[in-house]
Amino acid sequence: MHESAVAHDIVNSILAEAKNQPGKVTRVLVSCGQINALNDEVMQFAFEAATADTICQGAKLEIKHIPLKATCKNCSGEFEFDLYNPNCPKCGKSDCTLGEDAPLLLEEIEFEED
Repeated sequence: MHESAVAHDIVNSILAEAKNQPGKVTRVLVSCGQINALNDEVMQFAFEAATADTICQGAKLEIKHIPLKATCKNCSGEFEFDLYNPNCPKCGKSDCTLGEDAPLLLEEIEFEED
């Protein structure tokens, strides 16, 4: 399960940062691209399991999915690529060049002081 490993890595990163911060973790924001996307429901479950008995237990996990950009080879239009409808919205062609997928990032950690 990809999400389980990701959840444990996120919690380890948070715990390392928590040494420099007072209080309990209340909110965590991660972002990911479309190709290496996280399943929100599975990730929530994995995060809850990984945070058990840590200062992160009970923290709200938010996942931001960053759209994949594409450029149409026919009309040079740029658009957000949809895996289920890969056609250019401008000309309707499906021949395009994909941009770089967004990496998985731990963007924000919110702490609540004791």
